[in-house]
Amino acid sequence: MTIAVRPAAKADLPAILALHNHHIVHTLSIWRYAPVDLAERQAWFEERQSKGYPVLVADEGGEAVGYASYGPFRTGEGYRRTVENSIYVRGDRQGRGIARTLMLALIDAAKAQDRHVMVAGIGLPNEASVRLHESLGFSEAGRLKEIGWKFDRPLDLLLMQRIL
Repeated sequence: MTIAVRPAAKADLPAILALHNHHIVHTLSIWRYAPVDLAERQAWFEERQSKGYPVLVADEGGEAVGYASYGPFRTGEGYRRTVENSIYVRGDRQGRGIARTLMLALIDAAKAQDRHVMVAGIGLPNEASVRLHESLGFSEAGRLKEIGWKFDRPLDLLLMQRIL
């Protein structure tokens, strides 16, 4: 089936919530411990929209099977041209190029908004995400040792960046 990338709509929020919560509960991608509710994702979505940040979904047959967005890297006017990406794909759809398709669309959106740098903060281990970002021109910018904690162990955070 063909994957189409499109802007997310409010109707996509239940699927985005399910994806987000899956990654909270089962992966090292999001360093939270407890799932969030629909109101939290609604507030996140509305904030992204109000600030002009894209929220994209990978649509397969009318179903959102992945989503990507970017938001501010840090606060302060000097960082306004730098964004940090987030990308999540449903577990049963991983390894099919969906993340790459979403990332390419996200990079295009950043360029169209005159962003200068895109940053990825990758909780390790996550070799698939590291390889994906490397293949798209991201390079390692730094590694913060044992800065996070999840699943009863300390975690490293890899920072990667791409000049757009």
